[in-house]
Amino acid sequence: MCRMKMVLLFDIDGTLIKTGGAGVTALMSAFSDLFRVAEPCEVPFSGRTDRWIAHRLFRAHDIDDTDANWQRLQDEYLRRLAVYLPQREGMVLPGVTGLLNQLSQRDDVALGLLTGNSRGSAKLKLDHYRLSHYFAFGGYGDHFVNRDDVARDALTASCTHIGQEVPPDRVWVIGDTPIDVRCARAIGARAVAVATGWDSREQLVAAAPDLVLDSLDPADAFLQLLG
Repeated sequence: MCRMKMVLLFDIDGTLIKTGGAGVTALMSAFSDLFRVAEPCEVPFSGRTDRWIAHRLFRAHDIDDTDANWQRLQDEYLRRLAVYLPQREGMVLPGVTGLLNQLSQRDDVALGLLTGNSRGSAKLKLDHYRLSHYFAFGGYGDHFVNRDDVARDALTASCTHIGQEVPPDRVWVIGDTPIDVRCARAIGARAVAVATGWDSREQLVAAAPDLVLDSLDPADAFLQLLG
């Protein structure tokens, strides 16, 4: 009998890559120009979905939070993101490529995404850093304000990709924020927190993940947990 696959759901920004601010700059400049807001208010990006960020910006500046306005913002954001990505000094974070190479060769592992990025922004970023080919499915932040809903969508996508239900104890969420840990728990998954984003190791520990790593270089402790 075939062994049930493990599903590993990776966050993108702060976990796999850093874009040198390309994403924030592209989205905020798109919002400012489209809606004629000279100085948009600051909103947190880390761990949030693109849709949540747009929702907060619309609400803060008394702009109707409609599907049409969100689509306008997303289209312009993606256009600018494609321009900014090659201009900024971003990077694939240490250990990421080696870990993904190892995991992609295992027949008991399925690699997916659980990200606040919209599907379009995730593709642009991962294409730019040559990581897209590792991930066959995922949950994205196009439509969900709540990151927990993205986790539920990612779990559904995982089951569809594998072709059967996946027990929660066979799912891991790997991210760099307490929000990643929380959304893992929302679907009954296990969580690895990596201190390569904006949140400190102490903040990650307080979120009570199954494992905290300073980085994915090396990821020996995580690989040992996987077996």
